[in-house]
Amino acid sequence: MKNEFFKDLEEVYELIKNNHKEISSYYDVLNANGNEEKLKFINDFLEKISLEINSENQMAVISRLVSLRDDALSQSLKKAGFSEDEIIEKKEEAYLWVAEFHLKVHQNLINEIEQKELLTPFYREIFRGVHKVGKTFSSWQSSWTAHIINGINRELYRLFDGDEEKIFEMLNTKELHDRGHTGDKGDRSYSVLVKEEDNTFKSLSYADAFANEVTTSLLALAEFKNNLLKLDDDVFGQKEAWVDYLQAIIEALSEKDTSKTIPKWADVDRRWMKITTPLQIGHPLEYYEDHYKKAVALEWDLRIVNPNNTAGEVKDNIKYMYNQIFSHVENHVNKVKTIYEKSLKSVERVQLYLGRPALYYGAEFCGLFSAQVVPNDELVTKEEGKKIFAFADNVLDSVRAKPFMKIQKEIFDEDFLNKSREIIFKKPKIWHEVYNITTIGHEYGHILWLDDDTETIMNKSGNFKNIEEFKATTGGLVAFFLNEKEELKYHILSDVIKRSIGLIAWKETGEVEPYYCEGLIHLSGLFETKVLKFKKTLEIDMSDEAYERIKTWYIKTYKELAMHYLEKKPASEFLYKYAQKEDKYFMPIDMNVKYFVNYYWNLHKEIGQIIDDSNEKDDWIE
Repeated sequence: MKNEFFKDLEEVYELIKNNHKEISSYYDVLNANGNEEKLKFINDFLEKISLEINSENQMAVISRLVSLRDDALSQSLKKAGFSEDEIIEKKEEAYLWVAEFHLKVHQNLINEIEQKELLTPFYREIFRGVHKVGKTFSSWQSSWTAHIINGINRELYRLFDGDEEKIFEMLNTKELHDRGHTGDKGDRSYSVLVKEEDNTFKSLSYADAFANEVTTSLLALAEFKNNLLKLDDDVFGQKEAWVDYLQAIIEALSEKDTSKTIPKWADVDRRWMKITTPLQIGHPLEYYEDHYKKAVALEWDLRIVNPNNTAGEVKDNIKYMYNQIFSHVENHVNKVKTIYEKSLKSVERVQLYLGRPALYYGAEFCGLFSAQVVPNDELVTKEEGKKIFAFADNVLDSVRAKPFMKIQKEIFDEDFLNKSREIIFKKPKIWHEVYNITTIGHEYGHILWLDDDTETIMNKSGNFKNIEEFKATTGGLVAFFLNEKEELKYHILSDVIKRSIGLIAWKETGEVEPYYCEGLIHLSGLFETKVLKFKKTLEIDMSDEAYERIKTWYIKTYKELAMHYLEKKPASEFLYKYAQKEDKYFMPIDMNVKYFVNYYWNLHKEIGQIIDDSNEKDDWIE
């Protein structure tokens, strides 16, 4: 039975791969021989939101449709002179347009799975049930964004004259956060702020604040659960785990008492950790979008495993590195052995799933992740461990599909670009090895140095996430530095450089501020060690000596950061050594880095959506 199931799973995986390829083909409409029907689809939407039909705006809209990110579209709308309110309105139109498109793709996939009778009745119902619930989350996303991101958070920013530390102080003083497991302030919320007539605020659970939307989702979840009850999991014998998990979501989503929401959702995570099948649901887990109250986003998706993928030696290297770094810092910080052992145990218990997102909804129509480590609840992690999801196949397909951009040629020299492209198009094995180190290593890196209350204590001024992404990536890098493969050294450094520079483009995209801040810290190291220099052009030193300098910097900085976490110091103290807010956005402290960041940001605004028309990409595609 299992053999037949996995054979079907491979066919479903291929269908999902083909869907992703078809969606990515929208990038090709700007070619001379591009598909006219697809081009009309893009141009019709540009007309709908009153953007001029030109190649830059077409590229921005295609990026919104394919990559699901809206930063490029936001820049096009700003460039066109629309007001902040108009941009919000047009971005909402884009969300609905993207959702409608992808929901049709999902439905067609489900229809094909059913017509071919792939998998088993139980797992076909998983696809159907996830889709029905997902549609309700996708409808709810609009009001979630309107109330939190474009409503109450803008109001808070205005009321406190842009002083975000005062916003966090008010939330703490008024105790407007959800309560954690011990009754203290939680590290996330399943509730929203509502402004009262006297200009004070109160906290309302999702069930109260979005009563109609939650009711609709609960009905879909109940139907999903009841349909599973009628079927048997003949392959993995996990029917009871699936049903218990859905019941936990129903109970958590129904909870109106904000002192009970975190414990209820922790029960969701506990039951979810019991499910170990090659199909995995992703439920509300992350809280990047809401800077202030950390309201958990409306994630909902179905993930599928590629049984042929492995992560190599990443886990062993992470454990070795963690032990080595701890031996250097343990005598400098009191009572940290328990934290070390807790994180190490979590690493040991990781369930690793390598594959693709099969279906996705809600907040994920605003961007999919390339990898994820969850749950974020450290009490659940202590009890059950974590799951790491990595979507390398999707990421590589996306990188290959995207056109070569003019800004790449402006920044990087031909030799640097060609070596990067050789890995992407000609040497996928090396590309996957680099991905394992930098991305899966990043996810393992998140697990390290954490106690149950680390985030709550370090996040008093709201900057925990703004150093945590750097901590995660650097953990993966240091694990490599202490177990190097000679043939990968150049490519690891190259990847760090490209990613750090590319993250500057997210300067004004609030929900990914932690990654932008991460990029600023990486750039500070790259400039300090003279791997990068910038005058009129960017100079990149890829010599062995430069590699050793940046390697030394990363190891030294990571030791300092490990001690910072073990001592649970405010995250801001570490971040402010490298970047501080200027008006709304973080900027580097180092003047050389700042000069380059300003240069790249202005260049990105000017030509960030212009395709390189040299047709060089044709030479790389076989």
